[in-house]
Amino acid sequence: MIGLIMFITALALLLLGFPVAFTFGGVAVFFGLLAEGTQIFSLMPHRIWSIMNNTILMAIPLFIFMGIVLQKSRLAERLLESMGFLFGEIRGGIAISTVLVGALLAASTGVVGASVVAMGVISLPVMLKHNYDKRLATGSICAAGTLGQIIPPSIVLIILGDVFQEPVGDLFKAALWPGLTLVAFYVAYIFIITFFKKDLAPPVRIETSTGSKMQQIGHALKAIVPPLVLIILVLGSILTGVATPTESSSVGGIGAIVLALLYQQFSFRMLWDSSLETIKISSMVFAILIGATAFSMVFTYTGGDWIVEQFMMNLPGEKWGFIVLSMLLIMILGFFIDFVEISYIIVPILAPIAANLGIDPIWYAILVAMNLQTSFLTPPFGFSLFYLKGVAPPEVRTMDIYYGVVPFIILQAIVLGILVVYPQWFGFAVH
Repeated sequence: MIGLIMFITALALLLLGFPVAFTFGGVAVFFGLLAEGTQIFSLMPHRIWSIMNNTILMAIPLFIFMGIVLQKSRLAERLLESMGFLFGEIRGGIAISTVLVGALLAASTGVVGASVVAMGVISLPVMLKHNYDKRLATGSICAAGTLGQIIPPSIVLIILGDVFQEPVGDLFKAALWPGLTLVAFYVAYIFIITFFKKDLAPPVRIETSTGSKMQQIGHALKAIVPPLVLIILVLGSILTGVATPTESSSVGGIGAIVLALLYQQFSFRMLWDSSLETIKISSMVFAILIGATAFSMVFTYTGGDWIVEQFMMNLPGEKWGFIVLSMLLIMILGFFIDFVEISYIIVPILAPIAANLGIDPIWYAILVAMNLQTSFLTPPFGFSLFYLKGVAPPEVRTMDIYYGVVPFIILQAIVLGILVVYPQWFGFAVH
């Protein structure tokens, strides 16, 4: 039972606010020494060495760098202005624009915090100024910002590729249609709800004093086309097999610098700040990874994984019982802990069970990724909620944000359910 006590202890410490990496590492050291002494950690240096030499994980800092450079190039601002011009005159147009920009930012940057903050600073004041409902405005921003978790290139998918030992390119390809389906559901929801409740999001009159309508459309396309070209270069090279995700991430980093030059936002100071921010975020991810590796090693050696496996293998409904319960478990844990911890603590326990039950690993990995995306929206610890609250005007209350994300959480659950029941609609040959 030591493994289960370990897990409960780690969860309790996280809820008390202790740093994630040190919590998992500290709990692992304490219970490892208690269970088997110092010899249990004899292989830990080799595990850390293998993490640092993992070429798949090299893509993480490169994609983070790409996202930060694009953020500092004011990409989100340009996209929001352009999309706002194209869709602002229909009901809910700015909210729809926010979702579409979120999808473009997800495919070009993949950094959730940067996307939510940028859209919160730029589009939230505009929506509030034009009498948009606070809950619809905040919900659409949080939901759009989290699309970076499922639309490739996604850090979550890179991590899951490492955990499942599956090609990251295959995961990127498999996640594309579920991600676009989620975008379609968001847009359809906003369009339908604003059609029937016209006071939620009135149309916005777009001023064209700086030129004709066609000139404005031209300016909008100039803002949209360059990031689309970058997306095609990065994702296209992965999906066609021309480049590995790691090689493609380096292309993305160079492409982001080229866009910064094109937008006249490049400077060596910006490059230095972007590199420093990349180091900070990457260090956080890898510190959590090392702590989680120590935790999972001790958890396995003390028999915790065996208890979980026996329980899961004997569920009614066999693989379907396992899928339903594991998805519920990940969703509940997402209320309290981050996607990195779930990916490296919970998923390594569930992945072998899924393999023993004959579940397609790519399909199951996409189910997990879709589920982990929800963790960014679920109160009380959804990071997107905190990011938006940090930049929201004083009149936007925390409860407005909490209530605002509920419809989008339900939409995510619906898409996840469709992916479970009808995987063939998304190209999975699951029986």
